[in-house]
Amino acid sequence: MKIPIAKALFNSHSYLEYRKLISDLLFEKKSTGDEQSEDLTHYSELNETRMNRLDKTIKITEQISLKLKSLPREYIWLVISEGWCGDAAQLLPIINKMAIESGKIDLRIVLRDENEELMKLFLTNKKKAIPILILVDKETGSVLGNWGPRPQAAADLVTDYRKEFGVIDETLKTNLQLWYLHDKGISTQNELINLMMNL
Repeated sequence: MKIPIAKALFNSHSYLEYRKLISDLLFEKKSTGDEQSEDLTHYSELNETRMNRLDKTIKITEQISLKLKSLPREYIWLVISEGWCGDAAQLLPIINKMAIESGKIDLRIVLRDENEELMKLFLTNKKKAIPILILVDKETGSVLGNWGPRPQAAADLVTDYRKEFGVIDETLKTNLQLWYLHDKGISTQNELINLMMNL
């Protein structure tokens, strides 16, 4: 196992611990991460509401459920996240439901700013984009693959918008949240199960 991954796992959170950490910080008007601002706290508050809703509404499709239950080994899904990240708020409830459904996946979450060494191993276009899911074989500790920071269609939406307007602004963020709303977690489920099936 790579040293940054072993270190990260040692300091990782379960999904429920991660949710509690964000709630506790919000109680103090703070967000996770090194940087603190009103905007980041505001995003964290929005994300907590989103995650509460998604925890109740996200459904794993029957087809995906069967595949998750038929996985041949046990795995760790190590996710790099932060409470203020809009994509993470949309994706973690799906990832958590998939891990529970499988019974063979241990979901662990770490904070990006506390795991600089790990983050550097999984940059997207030389940027610290999150969330990133790192797929680890539980028995051997070897990294089998990674996924993120968002489903391909959502990534394309962001790329196309940036090409046209040259910025990431509130309009794009709204468009992205609407995309997630309409997708209902299906793209994420399909992409993650494809990753698992193609090991």
